[in-house]
Amino acid sequence: MTDVNTEDSNTDDRSVVGPFDESEANPVRPYIDLGGIKILPREGLNLRLEVEEQTKRIVAVGLDYADSTLQVQPFAAPRSSGLWDETREQIREQVRQQGGRVEEREGPLGAELLAEVPVTAGPDAVAGKRLARFVGVDGPRWFLRGVIGGAATADIEAASKVEDLFRSIVIVRGTTPMPPRDLIPLRMPATPGSA
Repeated sequence: MTDVNTEDSNTDDRSVVGPFDESEANPVRPYIDLGGIKILPREGLNLRLEVEEQTKRIVAVGLDYADSTLQVQPFAAPRSSGLWDETREQIREQVRQQGGRVEEREGPLGAELLAEVPVTAGPDAVAGKRLARFVGVDGPRWFLRGVIGGAATADIEAASKVEDLFRSIVIVRGTTPMPPRDLIPLRMPATPGSA
């Protein structure tokens, strides 16, 4: 594991290194606007919107990049304190209930969870394990959660690329009052040329 200076790395330099609040983002960059978040396009990046069956509401954004996956969700948060400490505890409990193992560690994005989650895959329902990194960053009145899978769970170069992708995300909290932990609304991106 690399030695990282983690002294409040989750909050002190967030406005400089990202993820960014809409007020901190470079307005001339060509972001993909998904409502609650904006994604900076890059070579080799594929974007998927994850939709809840019953409500048809977009509940997460999936990003495939550097032989890895990054699922992100923006949530409303209280002004006074962040949600990441509390959320880590909930994730830890969920992974254990599924029969998985989880370890907390300090990563480039601050405190994160490395989880080994049991999965069943394939037509023969073969049981296996999948590694996932749970990351989160508290911002001004928002919280961005990410789940990293694939090469970026073990490969340093892939991890660095995915962490950079996570840091480049812009959160658009808006001014509408929202209860903490509510998902900030996401939407389909506008298609170029459809006006």
